[in-house]
Amino acid sequence: MKKIVIASLQLLLSMHLFAQNNDAVKYAATITAKELQDRLTVLASADMQGRETGTEGQRKAAAYIENEFKSIGLKLAVGMTGYQQFYPLYKDSTLKVKLEIGKEAEYGKDYVVPANNNETGEFKSDRLVFAGYGIEDSSYTDYASVDVKGKVVVMFLGEPKIEGKYLVSGTGHSSVWTFPGLSKKLSLAASKGAAGVLVINPMQPVFNTKVSESTKKTNLYYPKGSTEKFSNYAIISHEFAKYLLGDNADSLMSLAKSSSRFPHTFIPERSIKTKYKYIEDRILIEASNVIGIIEGTDKKDEYIFLTGHYDHLGMKDGKIYYGADDDGSGTIAVIQMAAAFAKAKADGNGPRRTLVFMTVSGEEKGLWGSEYYSDNPVYPLEKTSVDLNTDMVGRTDTERQTSDTLNYVYVVGHDKLSSDLPVINEGVNKQFTNLVLDYKFDDPNDPNRIYFRSDHYNFARKGVPVLFFYDGMLKADYHRTTDTIDKINWTLYEKRVHMIFHTAWEMANREEMLKRDIPLPESARKR
Repeated sequence: MKKIVIASLQLLLSMHLFAQNNDAVKYAATITAKELQDRLTVLASADMQGRETGTEGQRKAAAYIENEFKSIGLKLAVGMTGYQQFYPLYKDSTLKVKLEIGKEAEYGKDYVVPANNNETGEFKSDRLVFAGYGIEDSSYTDYASVDVKGKVVVMFLGEPKIEGKYLVSGTGHSSVWTFPGLSKKLSLAASKGAAGVLVINPMQPVFNTKVSESTKKTNLYYPKGSTEKFSNYAIISHEFAKYLLGDNADSLMSLAKSSSRFPHTFIPERSIKTKYKYIEDRILIEASNVIGIIEGTDKKDEYIFLTGHYDHLGMKDGKIYYGADDDGSGTIAVIQMAAAFAKAKADGNGPRRTLVFMTVSGEEKGLWGSEYYSDNPVYPLEKTSVDLNTDMVGRTDTERQTSDTLNYVYVVGHDKLSSDLPVINEGVNKQFTNLVLDYKFDDPNDPNRIYFRSDHYNFARKGVPVLFFYDGMLKADYHRTTDTIDKINWTLYEKRVHMIFHTAWEMANREEMLKRDIPLPESARKR
């Protein structure tokens, strides 16, 4: 029955499209393989240095896209003074640290202080208390018999196991010491009033020079705006732990190495004066999304987004990660579609809804740019009809063993949020391009979790319907220096961009915004 309804709707859509056929085809034809190649040759060149977010290469790429938007004639988005929407990134580095526990501890031998999660500040206490793994969960707690308020807490990384399985399943309490689980432990300790935390890695007895120096700086990060408080902390060596824990140290170490539980009757506490002082330097490094618009006519207060990320992996060991397909292809697709729609507008055939062309940075780092936009939207998300996201559309999937390998595109998100999505997209595709639309990555059991891995997700999590167009190039040259323009299939690339253009044309000019009639599953709300 569902197939009959969709087929009927597609027939009606085809009749509607027939009247627009000449205009749509005319402007789609301005998107050519040659122009795609000309622009991608610039964006994926050595001069852009791999376009890593927060680097000179990314800034060069943003300037290039901004100039293209200007030359095309795109207008500035409302409230913006330029085409770039800047957002903050940070790098932290340790300037000074001092730890005294009965005696002054030696940095790099007795302890190290990672810049991650530490903040400039100090603490003092006369009491040390051991709190196991520092975990509190419905199935297990290390805080049942211990009061840590105003005290320095000593804890192990990791979590206990029962019958070979971690007790606190899926909560991120990993035994690796650069992990999200430590943040949870530090936050929990702070909420219980701990003065500070000393952490022991049961699998790392000593620190080498590389470890002690690498902890003094953070990688570039995007601030999440959390109000969560964290206890300042240091990671201590096994030898220093024995000094602090005395006769209990070896027994505790043995239990931690085997991921055993700590008996609550075995909670050592001792009186010892502790002073800790930490000073760090925080550097602001701005990145940007590049946004330009074509204003609509009678429905100009409703919006169609066309997005792609222009950042890539930058340079490592002197080698450039060019990112021609990922996502140079999507970025140039957005620019070329902007040019086609701008020509239509100049000819008096502009869209009814406002078209927003946005290329974002930070995707490779964790969808930072699109997250910033969705949390700080220029246009109301409730009036944003759809996001059509294009991330890798220039190549073919080497794992796709079918006869239509040169005439397909993967479409992600078609069965979520809006029942209009497949009807419109399939209708225009049948009318104009006749690609095979493959929904492989919309399988809820997709081990690659593609739905969560590009910038459309930050629109979807806010309830905006999305379609994500993708070539599936996960093997071959994915995230390698060999993702270069000579690997692009220009004919197929052009055809895919035509299909996306026609989809955007229909969505921009139809009578109604896309319905929001399919709730986003809870499993799809969190990455």
